[in-house]
Amino acid sequence: MLSPHEFATLLLVKDAPNQVDMQRQELDALLERQLVQLERLASGRQQWRVTESGDSALRAIKRLS
Repeated sequence: MLSPHEFATLLLVKDAPNQVDMQRQELDALLERQLVQLERLASGRQQWRVTESGDSALRAIKRLS
């Protein structure tokens, strides 16, 4: 189960990936659970993005609420 902070971070990655602080501790937990991944953009920058598993988790949580 995700903590409230991890859930909020997952939503932020989904809805506003360019606003995510790259050093957020919650990202480590989400990365470990393979709910997010770090993507290298054509510009050379890196950005977090939600994986298929992360998207499934978000849909499941939204169904329950």
